[in-house]
Amino acid sequence: MSMTTAWVLRAAMFAAEKHKHQRRKDADASPYINHPIALAHVLANEGGVSDADVLCAALLHDTIEDTETTADELRMTFGEAVTGIVLEVTDDKSLLKAERKRLQIEYAAQASPQVKLVKLADKICNLRDILASPPADWSSERKQAYFEWAAQVVSGVRGVNAQLELVFDDLYARRTTLFSC
Repeated sequence: MSMTTAWVLRAAMFAAEKHKHQRRKDADASPYINHPIALAHVLANEGGVSDADVLCAALLHDTIEDTETTADELRMTFGEAVTGIVLEVTDDKSLLKAERKRLQIEYAAQASPQVKLVKLADKICNLRDILASPPADWSSERKQAYFEWAAQVVSGVRGVNAQLELVFDDLYARRTTLFSC
């Protein structure tokens, strides 16, 4: 097994342990770990991304934000590069949701290429989830608003991966047929 494969699998195991009691908001309450795994899959298989730090950060992207994981714990386990990417994509949960969303739009264009890749994959996965199995309590208007906000974030990361941008654009275009009722 290559060092890259071992490194990515270590991140997958770490994320699985940290998210083991969490569920997604979809109707099936699917295991939360499916989300970070989907990000890494999108990056590697649809975006052609092979950078182990980016793939690890995709797997770990919600650990600080949504679990008891600390930056120091990530730094000691995965190093400065991976931790830096994760910290850049981590929202400050002490802020109101509207402010966190505004800041994502504002900072997207200034982010590092690695962070832009993780953000783009995150938005792709979230749009797919909304299209396939949205939270049961989300109205058509809320789904539409999420799509519009995601497009604003993605506008700031454009230029980082043309293949992934096409995937996002295809998903975004599908919103009109699904949320028109």
